[in-house]
Amino acid sequence: MSSSAQASVLVVDDSSFMRRLITQIIDASPDFRVIGTARNGHDALKQIHALDPQIVTLDVEMPVLDGLQTLGYIMSETPRPVVMLSAAGTDGSVDLTLRCLEIGAVDFVKKPSGPISLDLATIGDTLLDALRAAREVNLGGVQLPMRPRVAAPNVRRAYGTAATAAIAIAASTGGPRALAELIPNLPPNLDAAVFVVQHMPVGFTRSLASRLDAMSALQVCEAADGENVEANKVYVAPGGHHMRVAASVGGGHQILLDDGPTIWGVRPAADPLFRSVAEQFGRNSVGVVLTGMGKDGSEGLRAIRSAGGAAVVQDERTSTIYGMPQAALARAGADRVSPLDEVAPAVVQLLATRRAFVA
Repeated sequence: MSSSAQASVLVVDDSSFMRRLITQIIDASPDFRVIGTARNGHDALKQIHALDPQIVTLDVEMPVLDGLQTLGYIMSETPRPVVMLSAAGTDGSVDLTLRCLEIGAVDFVKKPSGPISLDLATIGDTLLDALRAAREVNLGGVQLPMRPRVAAPNVRRAYGTAATAAIAIAASTGGPRALAELIPNLPPNLDAAVFVVQHMPVGFTRSLASRLDAMSALQVCEAADGENVEANKVYVAPGGHHMRVAASVGGGHQILLDDGPTIWGVRPAADPLFRSVAEQFGRNSVGVVLTGMGKDGSEGLRAIRSAGGAAVVQDERTSTIYGMPQAALARAGADRVSPLDEVAPAVVQLLATRRAFVA
């Protein structure tokens, strides 16, 4: 598609009022045009076959056939970029949204005030940004089958040991799906702390951590300000807060959170985390940049490599959006450029190599 061409969009929502508002926002942009609307999942599937839209906006919670079920049919029968719209009023709806991201939705936009959001126009720019990301999506990466998950073992490695090594991970568009592949494949005896920045708004990162925790041998939690950093734990930056690592007065390290200005237009951003990991862990650090729009993580990855740490960048073939990995590779280079299913083994090997060198 040429950059000047308008991408066609199908709008799916069970509320006629919301369909009208969403259509107005999209049609006001020179980049997109709404070619149809649908009131539920069954209607959406009929419209997709009839109109062949390039992008679909899909309400998460609908009667008859909900967003998750509809998305499953779309990705298996007529795959195309899908942006979810989520009311996210309950933990259940948040979890449903994250499941949609794991099975192939490009991104989601949170309705500002529930299922019927009279103030939807306030997130108009966010919706259009999500559609622009959808226009750039690599459907091959979205459609790659995920490996069967092995249930996390009942007995996990003991915690409480101060971390002497760290892995810092940056992800944005397509990130929840990538993290669901990467984190569960890190071993329980990693002997390093893992820090994750996923570009995601307030109210979703706690559920993201909980879902990853249920899949993984490592404990996964949403990070808390002042929390001591332990080996074999995964800390997810809370939505709306930048996360850094600092030395503790009594030894070891602690997590620092702040709600300072956005960086690269996002908060949390990965660059502050990566820089702090480089400063605190030096050679005993590995930076990972996964799928996403923009350049976040590229400067921080350069800092990690300059401090003697290693860098892993997700390859183009398996990235939903290659923007962040491409920017990181151009700015910092990498020790490994890996397909998604090889990122975890690469991280483990690079960390072991650096420990052996230090020893």
